[in-house]
Amino acid sequence: MKRRTWIQKAGLLFGGFTLAKTSLHGSEIKMQHSISEYDTSNDRAYWVSVISKMATPILENISKGTFQKNMPMIVSESFDSRNSKVGYLEAFGRLMAGIAPWLALPADNSNEGKIRGKFLQQALLGIQHGVDPSSPDYFAWRDKSTQTLVDAAHLALGLLRAPKALWEPLPENTKKQLIEEFKHIRWITPHQSNWLLFASMTETFLLTVGVEPDRKKIDHAIDKFDKDWYVGDGWYSDGARFSYDYYNGYVIHCMLVETLKHNAQVSPAYQEKYDRAYKRMQRYAEHLERMISPEGYYPVIGRSSTYRNGGFQPLSAVALDKKLPATLKPSQVRGAMTAMLKKIYSHDIYDKYGWLVLGLTSSQQGNIADSYTNTGSLYEASLSFLTLGLPADDEFWTAKAEPWTSQKAFSGQKFPKDYYVTY
Repeated sequence: MKRRTWIQKAGLLFGGFTLAKTSLHGSEIKMQHSISEYDTSNDRAYWVSVISKMATPILENISKGTFQKNMPMIVSESFDSRNSKVGYLEAFGRLMAGIAPWLALPADNSNEGKIRGKFLQQALLGIQHGVDPSSPDYFAWRDKSTQTLVDAAHLALGLLRAPKALWEPLPENTKKQLIEEFKHIRWITPHQSNWLLFASMTETFLLTVGVEPDRKKIDHAIDKFDKDWYVGDGWYSDGARFSYDYYNGYVIHCMLVETLKHNAQVSPAYQEKYDRAYKRMQRYAEHLERMISPEGYYPVIGRSSTYRNGGFQPLSAVALDKKLPATLKPSQVRGAMTAMLKKIYSHDIYDKYGWLVLGLTSSQQGNIADSYTNTGSLYEASLSFLTLGLPADDEFWTAKAEPWTSQKAFSGQKFPKDYYVTY
């Protein structure tokens, strides 16, 4: 049986991009600009247009305290009956994890800079509303749903990726409230899977803001992935049983590396494990780049296909860190990922009010959504936009476009051979 909960929709306007126009009484929005109308000859401008369209409904609403009123909480046809209200934290937390490095860039008066600056101010207000019990947008921190841990971890990841932009400017009371919420969810026992990293992320965030962490949760997650669940050649098993899906991309590599990065700053005992985990992520990034076809398609495998390009987070992360493997040039990665985005976002994957829909393309709607999927889950797609954190004059954006591996391979050009590696 289809389970849908619709909340009143709203029109949205944002900065330099006029995204929507609405009349009174919540009537249907007419989109004034589509992605294709922007200057797609400039890859960065195209990326900014895609993430702006994705982020605007969330940030515009949560900054005003109207997020939970206006975001339609659509759930999977096979939804598992968890409290769907956690979907609001899912949407916001996942978006923050993806756009944090971009928001952390220095302010400037460019068109993009004005958009970014407004998003940052809206995000800071959103955090305040999300932890204020008196706000209509207070997240489901005190609910009995264990899902809260998942998306608290995404919010923690965003804060760790941009502490000077997203944490330091917050009012002291908001900081105290957020710390208390992160401490409160310690009651949640994570599953023996990628969930261990959700607990390690929230505890690592607490560590960085001066709170004594639950060291057992951090060390247990590190040990399981570093030792027990690494299956080789850059791939981890998601628990005791290997699954061929994108969870290495959605969660495992980046959250493990982020956990180790911050703990290595406290104790040198974690440095060797960090170095090893990063090499594994670089190897996985090589696989991701090779998965993108000459046309920009990628294999749709495993669960959570509605997260779309979010599984390419590690490729974007190593590019952001300027630590791409020697086999990959920044311009070929940019080209491959831009081609992929165009294959995804050329489809009308938003509803008429500007929210993402539960499908890979719009016509599928909910039939490929998993039992845990709701509207908020879909914003995992923002995770592959990390390289917007590189300034516009960085080589990643300015270097002459080059063919990526699959383009070279199927057009008769020389391309690097691929071999198994051991770390």
